[in-house]
Amino acid sequence: MIEQGRVSIAYRRRLSSLVLRRLTRNLLARAARGPATASRLWPGRADRLIIAPQDLHTADTTRATEIYAGRFVFAGKIVTCHGRSVFELEPPSEDWEAALLGFGWLRHMRAADTAIARANARALLEDWFATPGRKSAAAHRIDVLARRVISLLAHAPLVLGDADSRFYRRYVRHIARDLHRLRAAAPGGPDGVPRLQAAVALCYGALCLANQARAIRSATRRLTDELQRQILPDGGHISRNPGALVDLLADLLPLRQAFTARNLAPPQALLNAIDRMMPMLRFFRHGDGSFALFNGMSGTPTDLVATLLAYDDSQGQPLASMPHSGFQRLEAGGMAVIVDSGPPPPPAVSHDAHAGCLSFELSSGASRIVVNCGMPESGRDGWRSFARTTPAHSTLVWHEASSCEFVERSAVKRLLQGAPILNGPAEVEAEREPLDDGVLLALSHDGYAGRFGVIHRRVLAAAADGHRLDGEDSLVRTGRARGRNAADDYAIRFHLHPSVKASRLNDARSVMLMLQNREVWIFEAADDRVDLEDSVFLAASDGPRRTAQIVIRQHLRDADSVRWSFVRSTASPSVTAARRQARHEPELPL
Repeated sequence: MIEQGRVSIAYRRRLSSLVLRRLTRNLLARAARGPATASRLWPGRADRLIIAPQDLHTADTTRATEIYAGRFVFAGKIVTCHGRSVFELEPPSEDWEAALLGFGWLRHMRAADTAIARANARALLEDWFATPGRKSAAAHRIDVLARRVISLLAHAPLVLGDADSRFYRRYVRHIARDLHRLRAAAPGGPDGVPRLQAAVALCYGALCLANQARAIRSATRRLTDELQRQILPDGGHISRNPGALVDLLADLLPLRQAFTARNLAPPQALLNAIDRMMPMLRFFRHGDGSFALFNGMSGTPTDLVATLLAYDDSQGQPLASMPHSGFQRLEAGGMAVIVDSGPPPPPAVSHDAHAGCLSFELSSGASRIVVNCGMPESGRDGWRSFARTTPAHSTLVWHEASSCEFVERSAVKRLLQGAPILNGPAEVEAEREPLDDGVLLALSHDGYAGRFGVIHRRVLAAAADGHRLDGEDSLVRTGRARGRNAADDYAIRFHLHPSVKASRLNDARSVMLMLQNREVWIFEAADDRVDLEDSVFLAASDGPRRTAQIVIRQHLRDADSVRWSFVRSTASPSVTAARRQARHEPELPL
């Protein structure tokens, strides 16, 4: 067991090093941006486009009609122009501004494929080229720069098909200028997905613009380095966010095709990364196609995921264990259990990571039962501090505290452009054992050891027929705690999906769960009182929704373990409720 105090010091040293590196890179990037001249924009004579990459995101022609009418709907906010340039208006939110300046909305206008849509797209681009608003801070974020470069390249056929030579030259010149800014800013930008997207965009620029042989070589090296560093051996992303896989594959798959279109062999690192990431898409999916809600994952773009999976040649079942990413999956008879069994990611990529160690999600067929609260698609800042806490996850919570500690000082948050994890579980164990009638998963983490002197252990046993999930949560004292803390209360939380109707039964330790498909499950605690409390499901497509959570509260001085089970009922709800009164309980196979 690693001593928690030493781990905390190591985390703090890594965080201090991260602060110094970020400050140095920001200063260097700011100096490198300088005034852009034609000779410094981009290597080679970037005067024409050779190819246009494919955009895999789903388009909606009605959105093109709204844009033509001057209504821009992004990130849950609506802005009406009333005859003014949209780039001169005050953005209602940072997410809205990032969506506008990323130009991903061009795909809707390309889908419309009308003369009006093409003319409107050119008019909006002319406004962008001419407006001083492009110098806003959001316009120079590396994730926004990368998205804008990729969008302008992918949708060049829309705006350049019948454009004059003046517009053509101006269009290409602005792409080259953004590429120059991106290349200068990327080393000092946020680590993780934004930096990898910047490497992808630089590769796109080198492949799509003419006379870029030298740029192709340097961009390919940069892409290779980032892929090898960020994509783990089992295909997960270093941030441990399932949504990162969707965002990255939507760009990496067309990039592979772009290499082929230029008669160039795609780098082996790109091919290997795609091959490893594809099975992870299936690993995180529930029966309804939604992703498990871990580490910043919000609503699943099911149409995009379906498009990505069409590129998966294996079409196989997901693996049961992803040890490098830190996740486990139990699956049988239509029941799926996805478990977070890993420590938090490195501080540099932990800005969206959650304190959800040993939390799990449960689904039966196309119905989700137990979930984590997740993150909303838009307006994240208002929910971020809650969504990242352990109480927002389906796991044990000691004294209402999170198993991770986050950076809380505002000055440090501004410098680091977020709130990375300062300290968290350092030793997380996960062992699988086959049983005669199922699979047993034994887990533990030491996230509470340094502050409270306890280790959380969780055992999950899934029946082979998929009709039962048994669990036991226990706490073990380590004798070490930071300061004096007499509190010994803990709670075990099971957040329910909004489609589940929950009713507590008369015995006070059972809850009947009616799923959307009319299937009935029974939750039961072996020896403890069960409560139904309010919760919130943040990852709904229409915004946060009210839901319920099953809660078992206990004190360590009274009980150091709690046993519980989810059982699929084959009888009607009334018969099932009557049977609960018999209090017959099979033994947990431990």
